[in-house]
Parts: sequence; C-alpha cells; structure tokens
Amino acid sequence: MKVTDAQHQEEWDTFLRKQQYKPFLQSWTMGEVYKEIGQEPIRLEVRENGDIKGICQAIVVPARRGRHLSVSYGPLLSTQAAIPLLLEELQKRAAEHKCSFVRLSPFWKQGTTLPASKPAPMHMLAEHLWYLPLTQEDAWQNNDAKSPPRTKEEIFMQLRKTTRNLIRRAEKEGVTVEASSHPLDDLPLFFALHDETRKRHQFTPYTNTFFRAQVAHFAPRNECTLYIAKYNGEVLASSIHMHIAGETSYHHGASTHAYPKIPASYLLQWTAISDALARGDHVYNFWGIAPEGVKNHPFQGVTTFKTGYGGNLLELTHCMDVPVSARYYGTRAFECIRKWRRGF
Repeated sequence: MKVTDAQHQEEWDTFLRKQQYKPFLQSWTMGEVYKEIGQEPIRLEVRENGDIKGICQAIVVPARRGRHLSVSYGPLLSTQAAIPLLLEELQKRAAEHKCSFVRLSPFWKQGTTLPASKPAPMHMLAEHLWYLPLTQEDAWQNNDAKSPPRTKEEIFMQLRKTTRNLIRRAEKEGVTVEASSHPLDDLPLFFALHDETRKRHQFTPYTNTFFRAQVAHFAPRNECTLYIAKYNGEVLASSIHMHIAGETSYHHGASTHAYPKIPASYLLQWTAISDALARGDHVYNFWGIAPEGVKNHPFQGVTTFKTGYGGNLLELTHCMDVPVSARYYGTRAFECIRKWRRGF
C-alpha cells in the first residue's frame, strides 16, 4: 500500500461515486474551484496492487490565523488500514507548504478518531446534518441507492403541517421558483440577497469570487443549480444547490425580509426536493442544524426550518487537528476565544 499524487479525474470521481457517502467537497472539480481562488489543492490517493483504496483532497489555506492544510469531508477510504500512511503523507505535505497543522473534518459517523490528532476548537463544516432519504431504503444508513423512490406525494404528506401550509400559501400568493438557465449571469441576484442575509445573521461569508468559481465549474457539468424565488417580480430568495452522484446538497441560501409574510424560501426548498426526486437522487442533504439539547444555538432558527421537511439526523465525528509545528498552538488559542465569542 502506498500514497501517491492523483493524476486522473475519471478514476478519482469513479471511486468517490462508489462510496456510501459521496461528499462533493472531495470531488476533483471542487479542487479546481479552490485552485481558481488561489488555494492549491493537493490530491492524494492510496493504492494497493494498483487498486485505489482511498482518496484525500487537501487544500492549502493561507489563513492569517494560521496557514494549514484543510481536508473537507475527507478522506474517503475503503479500508481503515490506509489511515496511518495517509496521515503521515499529509503531515509531510503540510510541512513542505509551511503549514502549521492539518485540519480534517471527515464525513465519518460520530465517534471515529484519528491517531495523533486533537479535537479542533471549532467545527470546520456541518457536523449535525439533517437529510431527507428519497428512496424507500435510507442510502446513508444501508448503502442501498437502488430501492424504489418515494413519491412526491408521500414526502409532502410527511412534512410538518406548518411547512405544508407555508408551501401552499406561497403558491397561492403567486410566488414562482425557477432554476436559472444562465446561473453565472444571474449570480448578482444571489449576491445581493446573500449580503443582506450576512448582515442580518452576522456570519463570516464565502466570497463572491468563491461562489462564482463554484458555479462556473459545476454548472456546465449539470452538477449545480441556482434557484430564484420571485414575488411580484422581486427576488425574495435564492440558493445554490449541488447534485452529484445521487446526492443533492442545499449548500448556500439567501433571502430578504422585505416581505416577511411571503414564505418564498419554503416553496424554493420544496421545488429543489421535487427536482432531486425527478433526477432519481437518493439523498437530499439540508446540511447543518443545531446540536440536540443546546439552547440558544446560532443555528436554532434554521433548524426549525430544515426539520420541517421531515428526515433524519446524521451526526459526524468532530473536526480534528494534527499539529505539524509549534505555531499551531497560537492558532488554537485564538480559535478558542473566537468560539466563545460566537456562542458555539
């Protein structure tokens, strides 16, 4: 078994599609997005007798709080025996790129740990995922994506009654939702709403450059949809949904409070779910919600919204850091203070 640099996108993405969990953040195309915004992707693959046993895409993040390698929802492995070898190579690459630590947020069920790692002060990605199975068998639990699809009517009737009523009300009020035919041209509509949403909820946003690169790389592959919800000709909500390897992800969302009584966002989500069903996808991933039992969590409002569509909770293992140099501990102290200030 050995770790080498990956050379072929087709082999990489074929391996990803065969896994139970297929996070698009580990797709080859996502590495191209980061490359466009100036962050170098490092793509490693583990092979044994010529067969791929694992892939791991790490991004060199030149953050002011501490330069590091970031592994988003990876690595993806078919054997746990590859972990020590892969970690050793990641530490080596981190040192070569003058990074002080490796930060991994694996798409692994809660409880899994890595040798020589420390729990990160904060999460890097959503770790409490709310998702809606779109097949009779839950593919994220049983690894069976070939079961008969659930019908649109069955899913609708399992929505919370309030959510169903708000979807119907949006339709009655004349809200329309469309998938943009020219997403790059329509992105400024999303940008305006996203900036308003950022100010309202006071979070650190992705940059418009990042959004544009993501749509530019994924939309031509039919793996990304920009939704736009309108009322009386005005855009009230917009979102960027990813749909890769049978999994649809609600990745970015934005809305205005100009018409607080018009539930456009509810109809937008239902439209995206309906489209996922029509594609034959097996999972609709709402992404992060608040941890159970935590009061006054910053995600409390969005949790009520997302869980109204029915579904299940998948809890992932907490983000982990592998120190590479003593500079890591300065970053760790800074992030512990930031965590306290943000209320997480």
